[in-house]
Amino acid sequence: MSDLAAQVLVLAKAPVPGRVKTRLTPPFTPREAAALAEAALTDTLQAVRRTRVIRRVLALEGEPGPWLPDGFDVIPQRGGGLDERITAAMWDTYTALPVPIVLIGMDTPQVTAGLLESAAEPLARTMADATFGPAEDGGFWMLGLRRPDPDLTVGVPMSEPFTGRAQLVRLIQAGLRIHMTPELVDVDTLAEAARVARLAPASRFAATLAATLGAPAELDEAFVPDLALVPAAASR
Repeated sequence: MSDLAAQVLVLAKAPVPGRVKTRLTPPFTPREAAALAEAALTDTLQAVRRTRVIRRVLALEGEPGPWLPDGFDVIPQRGGGLDERITAAMWDTYTALPVPIVLIGMDTPQVTAGLLESAAEPLARTMADATFGPAEDGGFWMLGLRRPDPDLTVGVPMSEPFTGRAQLVRLIQAGLRIHMTPELVDVDTLAEAARVARLAPASRFAATLAATLGAPAELDEAFVPDLALVPAAASR
C-alpha cells in the first residue's frame, strides 16, 4: 500500500531528569521519571516510524538523543504556552511540506501505527478537515488538521479538565468536518502509567515501569501499584 499524503508531528521534550514527568516525582525520583519519559517517547516514535505517511517530524524541546530513530525531521519548539508551541510546530511543519498534519505528544506510548493512520487517512483523502483524539483526563492526545490555522489553536486553555472540550469547540465553531478517533489514556500519574502498561504489555514503557517498581516483567490485570511500596523502589 502507498503512503498517505500526510505527516505525523510529535511534540516532545527531551527526557532530561527534572524537566519531564514531574507529576511522577514523587513517588519516583527525577531520574526514574525521566527513564519512563524516554521509554514513552521511544515507543511513540517507533509507532510513528511504522505509520504509512510521507513525512515524520519531531518538534523537540531540548537536544536529540540515542532514542531518536532514523527517518525524522527535527525542528525546535517555538512559543511560550503549550497552545503557542502547538501552533508554531504545526505551522513550521506545514510550511516545509503543505500536506495534512497529525499532531501527537509523548504521553501515549500505547499508540499504534494503525491508530495514527486512521487519523491521517480522512485528512489525506479529503474526507475530513480535522481529526481529534480525546484523552480520558479531559485533554486530547491527537489533533489532525488538513491545514493549520492559528485561530484554531492559539488561546485554547491547556492542562485543564476541559482542554479537550475547548479545543473541539474551536474546530466545530470553525465549521470543520471532524473525524473522531478513540479516547486514550495519557500518562501523568502512577495509576495511569500502570493502566497504559497493561494496555501495551510488550512496550518499552511497560518494561521500564515494571523494572522501576520491582514488579513482574508483565503487568497483568491484577496488578495495582502499591503506593506504600513505591517510595522504597524510588529511593534506590
